[in-house]
Amino acid sequence: MEWTGEGLLIGVRRHGETSIIAEAMVVGRGRHLGLVRGGRTRRLAAALQPGNSLQLTWRARLEDQLGLFTVDLLQTRAARLIDDRTQLYLSQLVCEHLRLLPERDPYDRLLGMALRLIDNPPDGAELARFELAVLDDLGYGLDLTACAVTGETGDLTHVSPRTGRAVSRTAAAPYLDRLLPLPSFLTSRGNAGPHDITDALRLTGHFLQTQIWGPRNITAPPTRDLLAEILGREVL
Repeated sequence: MEWTGEGLLIGVRRHGETSIIAEAMVVGRGRHLGLVRGGRTRRLAAALQPGNSLQLTWRARLEDQLGLFTVDLLQTRAARLIDDRTQLYLSQLVCEHLRLLPERDPYDRLLGMALRLIDNPPDGAELARFELAVLDDLGYGLDLTACAVTGETGDLTHVSPRTGRAVSRTAAAPYLDRLLPLPSFLTSRGNAGPHDITDALRLTGHFLQTQIWGPRNITAPPTRDLLAEILGREVL
């Protein structure tokens, strides 16, 4: 078995004295792992940094084996990320989200969103949309199309933390202390105003915790709260 494709490196771990196991999101193939022999050597170490784009060739005798990667660097981002703390945290978080996906299923929409986040100035609105898309593709998408109580499709202002369904302003009024705010930019293409980024990331963070991190006994990425604070502060 053999294939070649372009991928975003999202994780590495040591294997033996000089090798690593690389984890990448590959166009048309999804999250894929492979052994890189000599991956800890000086020649390859600079290329094998999460956030870099690589040309990958995967080989294995059988399709369900780990297999071997050979790599060529296509685009280096590591040096730029190190110089920008916010962008570094954002790249790390995006890679952690991609590692939640099942292996070897294509998620090209998420990969495209991830690359845009990493390659552009930090954008809290796009991060919130990306997290909504991760929830959706993992089967836990929020229903933000109509009010769960009245069926109205307009003036949706809150979300039920239990069901993930939107609630209109009128229906939400008696229960504001029990609901999560729904920033309007998540249901339209409008701009994010003051406090919207904080509310949006609080919303997505709640469902990531209750639907994914908690059930899988995963600790939330440690930089996410700090990143949400920075991105929320920057739009004020």
